[in-house]
Amino acid sequence: MSSAKLNTALKMLESLPDHLQDRVVEHLREYVEDLRDEMKWDRTFKKNSEQLIRAAKKAKKEIEAGESTPLDLKQL
Repeated sequence: MSSAKLNTALKMLESLPDHLQDRVVEHLREYVEDLRDEMKWDRTFKKNSEQLIRAAKKAKKEIEAGESTPLDLKQL
């Protein structure tokens, strides 16, 4: 991100009272953490996409052949 964009965001934040700045920073922290989690999941899925596709195809074949049973969530 360019320093101009960061400076703009900082000026916007500085225009708020301290208690609101704290709220914005906390929301920003949570948002950045969520973005990092999404990036991690994206990398994981890209890295394992072929394995996931094979597993899904296998499960579909087992379902069609009647070789699978529905998951009973009450037993978990």
